[in-house]
Amino acid sequence: MNTKQYIAIEDKYGAHNYHPLDVVIDKAKGIWVWDVDGRKYIDFLSAYSAVNQGHNHPRIIKALMAQARRLTLTSRAFRNDQWPLLAKELCQMAGFDMVLPMNSGAEAVETAVKAARKWGYQKKGIAQDQAEIIVCQNNFHGRTTTVISFSTEPLYRRDFGPFTPGFPVVPFGDAEALERAITPNTAAFLVEPIQAEAGILIPAPGYLKKVREICTKNNVLFIADEIQTGLGRTGKLFAFQYEDARPDMIVIGKSLGGGCIPVSAVLADEPVMGVFKPGEHGSTFGGNPLACAVAREALRVIKEEKLVANAAKMGAYFMKKLKTLKSRHIKDVRGKGLLIGVELYPEAGGARRYCETLAAAGLLCKETHDNVIRFAPPLIIGTKDLDWAFGRIAEVFAKLEN
Repeated sequence: MNTKQYIAIEDKYGAHNYHPLDVVIDKAKGIWVWDVDGRKYIDFLSAYSAVNQGHNHPRIIKALMAQARRLTLTSRAFRNDQWPLLAKELCQMAGFDMVLPMNSGAEAVETAVKAARKWGYQKKGIAQDQAEIIVCQNNFHGRTTTVISFSTEPLYRRDFGPFTPGFPVVPFGDAEALERAITPNTAAFLVEPIQAEAGILIPAPGYLKKVREICTKNNVLFIADEIQTGLGRTGKLFAFQYEDARPDMIVIGKSLGGGCIPVSAVLADEPVMGVFKPGEHGSTFGGNPLACAVAREALRVIKEEKLVANAAKMGAYFMKKLKTLKSRHIKDVRGKGLLIGVELYPEAGGARRYCETLAAAGLLCKETHDNVIRFAPPLIIGTKDLDWAFGRIAEVFAKLEN
């Protein structure tokens, strides 16, 4: 079948909850993907940063296949030989005492919310059912009912109420607003170090360090959602490390699964994570041996192939090139590492048409919040391929200038 036929079937039988580019991919390797009609593209989205190690990394695929032949699932009713090793490796890598495994990023955020509330009641002494978690405007932490309850994006909330209470909202990047919002019922502050879905919004230098100080002073947990920014994407293993502002809890996912399988995790020290007792939280698939084996190899690839350093180096290289683009439609170019946004003026006609034209030229990326093009290639990319991509970008901007 060809592209049009696949799209027709999907549109007929699939729920219309996404608006993907009309490319039907059936093969991938490294930074490249091919569609069902044989066209080749460079992947400049990395499945929203879930493919940091590149598509079908041979080491990760080998680990996946080897584990699949041995054992795939036990549930947590029994123990398996992969979860303990992943738990140890994650804690040692991130510098926390304990970790709780889940599958999707949204599940991990829900886990962090539950942990923070339970800590608030058991350790801080907040009155039962009064705990609050402060969040930021323009946040994106997932799609569950509780998570969209504290979204400020009308599209994510419309017709999905009633919503879960207990989430005051403050402006992103405003530490003073956070401090003013704290009350005796505040258990935690949940924040993305960089707001990716909101358009690659980066707070002013010193913001996270100030957040750390405010949370410590007020006995409030500092939770960093590093699902998109973590595991090397921004040129540090975790984005909070740019300011040495260690959170009390971090949430990770996406590329933890090496682009092969869903796996996420929440890390914290024992005084926080230790609030969970048997039966209070869990997941049938969380900590399954197949996902754990893949995650262990995914982490080794990031470390041994020096992908964090490459993200920093290639990100600086590509940002420099992007800032040479001459277009009256470009409002701003911003990013850290290989998480980069090109913001367009509204008069440009929206980022979607740029992404569609780039796809036709062989480069796949995605618009976010109407006027921002997100560039986030796999962290294995080099200068030669970035030069190729930049050439296509320059051609598209010139083509659409008028």
